[in-house]
Amino acid sequence: MNYEEKCVRENKVFGGKIVNLYVDEISLPDGSRSVREYISHSGGAAVLFIKDEKVALVRQYRYAYREETLEIPAGKLNEGEDPRLAALRELEEETGYRASESRHLLDIYPTPGYTNEVIHVYLVTRAEFVGERLDEGEFLNCEYYDIAEVERLIGEGKIKDAKTVSAVLKYSIDKNKGLI
Repeated sequence: MNYEEKCVRENKVFGGKIVNLYVDEISLPDGSRSVREYISHSGGAAVLFIKDEKVALVRQYRYAYREETLEIPAGKLNEGEDPRLAALRELEEETGYRASESRHLLDIYPTPGYTNEVIHVYLVTRAEFVGERLDEGEFLNCEYYDIAEVERLIGEGKIKDAKTVSAVLKYSIDKNKGLI
């Protein structure tokens, strides 16, 4: 069976700096009609940075959740920006480290039920400190944790960020297979 849903009428109801909101009329696989609300997002890039056997995590307040989170360094893609370069830019801005090499780790759909956002995640294991350059209005602290500690925090539900959980899982799988 073909599960594809086709747009009959696109209806943008909000346009913002980071997201756009659509309420589209669609045709379902059986020919009936329905409505899909979704958020269009330019996507993001993130880095699992491992320095001296420790994972770099940024602690920051996330207003939407009304709490502090621990996450791998990440940020929004600018229009037309190469995801790898965006990830390396975010690494430098948030940790102060400039990578000499990187490897694509995975792409994730953080919330496929209502957004088209894709986050491109890279692995960096070599970088030199050049000084952090936080964006205006960005407040965070970079902290370093043993991978086992990060896995424990994920297992205890203390790290809830999807890109971080996904990146650590993929890293652990690849390491166990001898790919890293």
